[in-house]
Amino acid sequence: MTDVGQVGERIERLLGEFSGPDAEIAEELVHTLLEFYGAGLERIVEIAGRPLLDRLAEDDHVRGLLVLHDLHPKSTHERVAEALDKVRPFLGSHAGDVELVEIDSEGVLKLQLQGTCDGCPSSTVTAKYAIEKVVREAAPEISDVVVAGVVPEQTGPGGRPLLPLVDCPVEVP
Repeated sequence: MTDVGQVGERIERLLGEFSGPDAEIAEELVHTLLEFYGAGLERIVEIAGRPLLDRLAEDDHVRGLLVLHDLHPKSTHERVAEALDKVRPFLGSHAGDVELVEIDSEGVLKLQLQGTCDGCPSSTVTAKYAIEKVVREAAPEISDVVVAGVVPEQTGPGGRPLLPLVDCPVEVP
């Protein structure tokens, strides 16, 4: 198992299976091991230096460990901004953009859709998924992504999504 998020969830699930004093001992053991490995990773980061650290942070597994131990060379804000830059060409193809509003103290990322993405039901749902995907890859510590300007997808008969009608000027000969 290499996904840091999955490992964390598994640890929490296993800790939940303990009860009474055993639970406290198991939790202390996990915290002690995390501190030990975190201290070792911190030393590696110090010895490696910035150029090597930047290369290591490109690896998904290493990036997750660096984030977990608050050792990533780039801040959450920097990583989110870079992730948004990756999704901007997609948004631009729909004449839209996204603005980073804030990352609050709870780790909630707040964004604002701009351009034609703002208020368009068909493009905003797709844009929100694309944005969340790149952001979660770059900054797994983000607890939630709130995108202002997303219009709920409307459904028609049988629960199928409705296609929006767009005014298109038609030239009459």
